[in-house]
Amino acid sequence: MEKRGKQIPLFVDESSYNKSVHQQLSCVDCHEGFKADDIPHRKKIKPVNCLTCHDDVPSKHVFHPQLAKSISAGETPAAACSDCHGKHDIVSSKLPTSKFHESKASESCAECHSDVKEKFISSEHGRALAEGVKDAPNCLTCHRHELSNLNGIRDSLTYKTAQEKMCLSCHLDNPDVRARTSPSAGFIAAYEKSIHGYALHHGNANAANCVDCHGSHDMQKSFTPTAQVNKLHISETCSKCHADIAKEYNESIHGTALVKGVKDSPACTDCHGEHEILQHNDPRSRVAATNVSVQVCSPCHSSLKLSEKYGVASGRSESFSDSYHGLAVKAGSVEVANCASCHGVHNIKPSSDSTSMISKANLVATCGKCHPGANERFTIGSVHSTTTSKEEPLLYWIATIYISLIIATIGGMFFHNLLDFIKKSKRKLMMRRGLMQEEHHGTRMYLRMALNERIQHAALFTSFITLVLTGFALKFPDAWWVAPIQSISPLMFEIRGIAHRTAAVIMVLASLYHIYYLFAVPRGKQLLKDLLPTHKDIKDFIGVFEYYFGLSKSKPKFGRFSYIEKAEYWALVWGTIVMTVTGIILWFDNTFMGLLTKLGWDAARTIHYYEAWLATLAIIVWHFYFVIFNPDVYPINLAFWKGTLTEEEMMDEHPLELEKIAQEEFISESTELQDLTAEKQNELVK
Repeated sequence: MEKRGKQIPLFVDESSYNKSVHQQLSCVDCHEGFKADDIPHRKKIKPVNCLTCHDDVPSKHVFHPQLAKSISAGETPAAACSDCHGKHDIVSSKLPTSKFHESKASESCAECHSDVKEKFISSEHGRALAEGVKDAPNCLTCHRHELSNLNGIRDSLTYKTAQEKMCLSCHLDNPDVRARTSPSAGFIAAYEKSIHGYALHHGNANAANCVDCHGSHDMQKSFTPTAQVNKLHISETCSKCHADIAKEYNESIHGTALVKGVKDSPACTDCHGEHEILQHNDPRSRVAATNVSVQVCSPCHSSLKLSEKYGVASGRSESFSDSYHGLAVKAGSVEVANCASCHGVHNIKPSSDSTSMISKANLVATCGKCHPGANERFTIGSVHSTTTSKEEPLLYWIATIYISLIIATIGGMFFHNLLDFIKKSKRKLMMRRGLMQEEHHGTRMYLRMALNERIQHAALFTSFITLVLTGFALKFPDAWWVAPIQSISPLMFEIRGIAHRTAAVIMVLASLYHIYYLFAVPRGKQLLKDLLPTHKDIKDFIGVFEYYFGLSKSKPKFGRFSYIEKAEYWALVWGTIVMTVTGIILWFDNTFMGLLTKLGWDAARTIHYYEAWLATLAIIVWHFYFVIFNPDVYPINLAFWKGTLTEEEMMDEHPLELEKIAQEEFISESTELQDLTAEKQNELVK
């Protein structure tokens, strides 16, 4: 038989040749060194150079890049083209008879790569291929020629980028594959935005790609015990790049527990994430300073199930959240200590371990990282202190006593004011309906607060409101009125702290001036005298309740200050002293923890917090009622602004003071009249 006028040698199988892709070629089109009519030709002939026709192979061959290089250089390759493609029987890979038809490719490759074959067959891809799953990959799916030239350097940037694109071509770009696999498209695509993906795409060939973590021929799903990304092996996988960190982790309480088979113990991916791993200083990262406590540590350490199962102390996460550190983290502080600051990052160990950061022997050094000058007294007291249990009896009883005091005091105030509101509202209603004669008073105005006193009041009022808002903004950073303010700027936490301390200084200075005013200024001296409690205040208190309950037809007459105003004033004095002392202790924490111990500082913090609640509620329920919601003065008593009261207001609230003023004026007028009369008599005598 002849092709293109040439005879085919007898030792060539004619049927195979007729089916090959080269059937239109004659022998000499491929073989060199003899003529077509040299039959028989010599036994040893020059090897066929496939690149004569297939000159694009060196730029496309991926599976054997060294093969392409050898062929191009004219060297004898370890594997020739014919070893894979055949000789005279070369057929298209699309035909079932081809060695590289998708149904045979893996077996064909395994003829040389037997070690890879075993891994691939037991892999997730291999099992899917054996089960006939649509689009399940075979060898050529990943090692196809169409990939760009990798120059034989498997750790090259081009090679690793090509691997990533290959994996994504199925797991992200193929809807059929994506529909069969559990990870969502968003989860898979997150790799490109992770620290690994970002580094790879910006030229770092050492950055981990899909194959580095999941493996290549032996790729398994994460729940498979032998998978590289299985929880029990993930530390080993990460150690390929992070050897030092992996060593620390393996020696930690989490790592040792995981080795013992405690699968609830966190591995690398539990804290850092999987595809979405971000740089630790990225604000979006789970392990960022502002996120690690809430997003990483809290889910496990606040779990009642895990606490009961492993005997882990419960309430640690809650106590941290209620501490200054936890509250500051919630408020957006990036400098304050979080869980990792004290317990470590990868080297977390129990306090009983002498190498632990929270070992008693190491606590001073650990605290000293943020609190320069920390001493042994600094560490006396529970770190995770709480007022809701008897772990710290001192704090527990302080909180219990204060809560009881708040309930009793504010409850009593509310009850008192409710009776007052009902009584005065009934009287106003009866006047409107003409059932009671409304008294008519003059239009004269009486001085209630001098300018000096009004300025003091303004300083006190402004600083108090600022302290309340900025103080509770720290305690309740997620409150509806705090969150919008916090979101304005990352510096809002620092601004809040500056505003709080500035207001505290203003209040203390105003208080010091007030003391001077009481003891050095004549009007202040009289003010102090009038504010001192007397036996009449007790009688007035009893008489008011008799009036409220209808046991008396008239309420007691008050002087310049009633028991209502005296109680408020002296409560304010006490509260200011308590808040000033505890505030200074909290402000200069390093100094006072060294003096009073951590427990003493916590006691001051507890008192400061509950005293703030007591003062705030007292102002709202007691003071605001009498100057705003009181039916006799609603919508507001303007004495704080104008400094004066009307004659009607004086008659209702301070009748004895009004009588005293009238008496003093009468005596003054009588004295003036006597002096004038005497003067006229003297003139007549002269």
